[in-house]
Amino acid sequence: MTDTTQADVIAPSFVSAPKPARVRRPGYLFGPVFDFLTLGGGSVLVCGLIALLLPKGIPTAQQAVLITVLMAAINQPHFAHSYQMFYRNFRAKAFGASYPRSLRLRYILAGIVVPAALIAFLAAAALSRSPQVLAYGANLMFFLVGWHYVKQGYGILIVDSVQKRLMFSDRAKSILRLNGYACWMVAWLGMNHELSTGAWYIGFTYFSLPIPTPVYVASIVVASLSTLAVLGVLAQRWRETRGALPWNGIIAYLTTLYLWVIFVRLNPLVLAVVPTFHSLQYLAVVWRYQLNAGSQPRAAAPSIVTRVLPAGVWSNLAIFIGIGVFLGYLGFMGVPRFIDSIFPYDKRVFGPSLFLFLFYIFINIHHYFLDNVMWRRGNPDVQQYIFATRNTAAR
Repeated sequence: MTDTTQADVIAPSFVSAPKPARVRRPGYLFGPVFDFLTLGGGSVLVCGLIALLLPKGIPTAQQAVLITVLMAAINQPHFAHSYQMFYRNFRAKAFGASYPRSLRLRYILAGIVVPAALIAFLAAAALSRSPQVLAYGANLMFFLVGWHYVKQGYGILIVDSVQKRLMFSDRAKSILRLNGYACWMVAWLGMNHELSTGAWYIGFTYFSLPIPTPVYVASIVVASLSTLAVLGVLAQRWRETRGALPWNGIIAYLTTLYLWVIFVRLNPLVLAVVPTFHSLQYLAVVWRYQLNAGSQPRAAAPSIVTRVLPAGVWSNLAIFIGIGVFLGYLGFMGVPRFIDSIFPYDKRVFGPSLFLFLFYIFINIHHYFLDNVMWRRGNPDVQQYIFATRNTAAR
């Protein structure tokens, strides 16, 4: 994503374009309850119960099991889905003539150049026997993850506002984006300011950056002022629409910025489950995209798949999700742990999980760059499949 996110820049084409045949626009990705629960409201309910009933979290062993299950079922597939979408028909996207030249270059950059550069960096750091350099990769990952969170929260708000035809002005959207970036900077600067070097992340020492206290305080001031500006924007929009607001989008935006980014470390269990809710928010959009894209004829599948799941948009989505679960397991668990078990390296320097760490860093950072291309201005796939919400349920 860029400073102007997917729905922000798709909205004009959505509003002005003629409606395709057999299209309905109910104002939701799926429905009011499903959207509320997946886009942010569900996390408010769950995290509220955690804060009330489990203020100190749960025992470490139980939390490890919970995280493992949530990762396998939700977090890992959300990463895998970005690869499934991005590299589908990659040759046509990067080298064909149907996409604008600027977008093709971005596909090449994110799909070829960035992963090659990441692999080169991680390999050089490992070969140089420098765990500190590798650990700084974790800091870069957290930097991009926070950025990705707030941009996604903003994007969901704009998607919901466009679907309900309650769009914000350009000035309002600028304030909303500014506040998102300000909250992200507070969280990242605060993590580096408060955490000392010596914390552990997947078996590696985490190296924080020396952030001066005045810089951190200044970021809090900016975030506080921009938050007040956002409240003013919402109050003005409330008056203009006589109380009609894109509530699911507003909840997604506020939840992402404040519960998931700024105050996420107030409870250890909340910190553990927030990535799951971020992933659910992402999956709601991806599944809507897939259902709309799945209304196109499906390519020939192996006969066993065809017998179990006949052709149709819902069976296409089931196959897509199943592949995502499998690929997510391979990328985050199966492949790195297998390599760690057979590849000889100095475990006295890197610990027992070098490749697990490398895969985590690579996938998280690369995920940001993939999304930066897929959900940006002028991407014809998003314009066609996010807002062209066909009545797939009847198929």
